[in-house]
Amino acid sequence: MTVNDALKAASSLIAPACEIRGANPARVAKALLMRHLDVKIEWIFLNLNRELEDADGYFALAKRFANHEPLEYITGEAGFYGLTFNVKKGVLIPRPETEILVERSLEVLSNLSTQNESPLIAEIGAGSGIISICLALNSKAKIIASDISDEALNLARQNAEKFGIEDRIEFVKCAYLDQIYGRFDLLVSNPPYIAQDYGLDKFVLNEPHEALFGGAKGDEILKNIILVAKNRGVKYLACEMGYDQKESMQNALKFNRFEAKFYKDLAGFDRGFVARNIFANF
Repeated sequence: MTVNDALKAASSLIAPACEIRGANPARVAKALLMRHLDVKIEWIFLNLNRELEDADGYFALAKRFANHEPLEYITGEAGFYGLTFNVKKGVLIPRPETEILVERSLEVLSNLSTQNESPLIAEIGAGSGIISICLALNSKAKIIASDISDEALNLARQNAEKFGIEDRIEFVKCAYLDQIYGRFDLLVSNPPYIAQDYGLDKFVLNEPHEALFGGAKGDEILKNIILVAKNRGVKYLACEMGYDQKESMQNALKFNRFEAKFYKDLAGFDRGFVARNIFANF
């Protein structure tokens, strides 16, 4: 079987799953082949008529995708903020909309840098480490990041080492900031915020549920984070949230004495906020 024939067969095999994902079957088939052979896309175009080695191994990858395993878990990597991060099953896959949270956080750090050359940041729910790593790469901040998952923390440390900033970020296993001490200039989080009964596609359901669902209504963890930020005297709070949670967050932030600005994602949905603690000691 030639490379071209294998790509066509794999595209047909994964087409139904691609429809769920809104993905192009030919493009996914090529990505799987790049992973299988450890080659660049140019190699594929230059070798379409070449006999494919270990075709069974290639189709085993295609079957994993056809069974709704996310492509990022199969390839072991995901793009985020112009970088390529390691990912693995059991840890949430980075989303493009979270790049906006990084941008908003960097804007806060830009303002803080005039007051403090090395702002202190805490992140709740580090996951694969993408937010803390991007903030470290684009600022002089010192960062402490928490997560309750050993798998996530190990992956985050690997990613930090990959980009040479392992000495800039401390990863701690705990819920919220329970085992983390000190006062922070910025608390950032992309927490679980999906309501427990919200319908998700089969691909997303293959990701860790504890990183997706935020409770019965979905906003429970976000409300706890706001309370933590108030009690710890955090100056600024930046969070991603669900598209239908703006009113809930407005009320919680106002009650806890935060002034907030909300932002939308590229699809036009409410997606997050940056809030200032009006009683924090600046």
